[in-house]
Amino acid sequence: MMRQYELLERVQRYNPQADEGLLNKAYVYAMQKHGSQRRANGDPYFSHPLEVAGILTDLKLDDATIAVALLHDTIEDTDATRSEIDGMFGEDIGRLVEGLTKIKRLDLVTKKAAQAENFRKLLLAISEDVRVLLVKLADRLHNMRTLHFMPEEKRGRIAEETLEIYAPLAGRMGMHDMREELEELAFAVVNPEAHLAVTSRLAEVRSRSESLIEAIEKDLRDKLEKHGMKAKVFGRTKRPYSIFRKMERKAISFEQLSDIIGFRVILDTTAECYAALGIVHTTWPTVPGRFKDYISTPKQNDYRSIHTTVVGPGRQRVELQIRTREMDDVAEYGIAAHALYKDKGNGNLSDESRAYTWLRRTVEMLAEGDTPEEFLENTKLELFHDQVFCFTPKGRLIALPRGATPIDFAYAVHTDIGDTCVGCKINGRMMPLTTELHNGDEVEIICSKAQVPPPTWESIAITGKARASIRRAARTAIRKQYAGLGRKIVERAFERAGRDFSEDRLKAALPRLAQQNIEDMLASVGRGEIPSVNVLKAVYPDHKEERAAVPKGGNGTGGEPGWFGLKKGSGMMFRVPTGETQAELPAIPIRGLHGDMPVRFAPDAGAVPGDRIVGIMTPGEGITIYPIQSPALKEFDDEPDRWLDVRWDIDAAHRERFPARIEVTAINEPGTLAQIAQIIADNDGNISNLRIVKSAPDFSELVIDLEVWDLKHLNRLLSDLRERHVVSAASRVNA
Repeated sequence: MMRQYELLERVQRYNPQADEGLLNKAYVYAMQKHGSQRRANGDPYFSHPLEVAGILTDLKLDDATIAVALLHDTIEDTDATRSEIDGMFGEDIGRLVEGLTKIKRLDLVTKKAAQAENFRKLLLAISEDVRVLLVKLADRLHNMRTLHFMPEEKRGRIAEETLEIYAPLAGRMGMHDMREELEELAFAVVNPEAHLAVTSRLAEVRSRSESLIEAIEKDLRDKLEKHGMKAKVFGRTKRPYSIFRKMERKAISFEQLSDIIGFRVILDTTAECYAALGIVHTTWPTVPGRFKDYISTPKQNDYRSIHTTVVGPGRQRVELQIRTREMDDVAEYGIAAHALYKDKGNGNLSDESRAYTWLRRTVEMLAEGDTPEEFLENTKLELFHDQVFCFTPKGRLIALPRGATPIDFAYAVHTDIGDTCVGCKINGRMMPLTTELHNGDEVEIICSKAQVPPPTWESIAITGKARASIRRAARTAIRKQYAGLGRKIVERAFERAGRDFSEDRLKAALPRLAQQNIEDMLASVGRGEIPSVNVLKAVYPDHKEERAAVPKGGNGTGGEPGWFGLKKGSGMMFRVPTGETQAELPAIPIRGLHGDMPVRFAPDAGAVPGDRIVGIMTPGEGITIYPIQSPALKEFDDEPDRWLDVRWDIDAAHRERFPARIEVTAINEPGTLAQIAQIIADNDGNISNLRIVKSAPDFSELVIDLEVWDLKHLNRLLSDLRERHVVSAASRVNA
């Protein structure tokens, strides 16, 4: 176990002005509080916070963070309190220790809903002060190093949580060494067979390639020294987990991997990095498509380096990373390597830290209305994806996860750009919005104010921001549609009652309807959750249910009163019933019922243009359209307030097929089904489903779901079927 003076010496090596008093006091306090507590391996419990502090000294962190590491389990596992720690060490350290205590209680591998909510709390805690994350990662690393002492049933859960949450978070913070060690330790527990197989193969590669690695290292150093550059060059085989993930991702075997060995070239200046690149490329042939410049375009976690692959000595592929010493520190220690962070000593990172900017942006998504489950799914997507770098036409750099589309790009630029996006140009050429973006693409987004993002975009987008924005826009559009329908229904209810309608009167009545605003109230009416008569009574408490005569004339279609349309219910016109008998009901209009309209056809009923149709309001669902002859309408005879008049309003310029169901009785002989299908095809009908409901030696009964243009088209098709000798009967079915 590390002694008190040893810990202090480790800190003073990189910070001679370290607060000796603070560190000594934290050491003694934590050791006394943990007292005789023991870990699973029998060691004193205090050895754990001490090792965590030791890991953080390797990252050269400030005194306060080292003190927090020593104290991080005191509130959770001893009788220490937040107020006691505040009094002895200050509120800043007390707040950090309490934040770590809350995180320790979170179970991140549990049922999805609980995991999502706990992950949200985790990110909220670490976004307030990044030192919380640094201590937590060091805590997790030491726990993983001693995982074999834990009971077997706990090992898998802890390793899975590490692989899913903590290792990707370390990577996002740019802490690659820590990420790789966390992945390695977790991989051995989660998939021991694969770990053993990859590790043994890597050992063979190392033993075979040892002399080759030394030769390439020497060759590279010599070449650079000839040009006056003193470089640190070293080669190493890649980690087992990264190799395993690549094999899984590309579905290839170990033998097919060509970049198991990588070399790092460390130089003094950025200029030397580019000079070294020129020397390497003029000495050995390059491998096309294997060059990336992360110095000019750093990754979001602040990583900067030049990557290239050449065909080196012995026709061996050599993967090179060329960077400065400062870049190497950031690549290894990530956010902990920031001089700005260490200088300030208060845990507040500058906006120059891309890694912390990503964390803050991710947490901001929590306020955008996503459920915890959606937030977890989208954040995990971003955690695990590599990145591509694209440009706007004005040269602004946009970093996106690999596999991103122009939709993701549009939302990354601005939410309004994404919501109004209708097309894109990639490198000057018109391309589909589903195109996968690549490094260096210049993307121009074409917008239209009339655009509303379709919900299907959610399955195309891969970034959390894009998906959340698409869902929000869809919810807003649906709400507007319901509110528009609700307004028409309420206006007609007031008109029937002979009462004046005004938004001021509605606003005054909102408390009586338990609604926050007029838009919400109208949307509830449109969904059928609030009957229009309740709104009328809330505005006019003295109202008695006596229908007034509908005024003559009106502002509807064709001079008839009360008619109105719905934006996406084009093809139909709607009207609220006015008190006439059911046989004289006027009608609401409908064209295409695709998308998110609160209007749909009744299942199995089948309504086509030319049918007389009616609408039934269903609370929470909207309007269901039935043909007037549908037997299902008998269920609603006692609920006249739910009936809406509907009529077709088809746009001849935009024809659309509609569903219909027919029943055919046919002779049971070879070729009958083929003849029936041919008749339907000859008449431009489309079969969407077919089933044989009854089969006998002499005949079969078939139920066929069709798509037809209108009632005339359907009747012509039925007439042609009846004329065939193999068909004894053909009729339409109405559910």
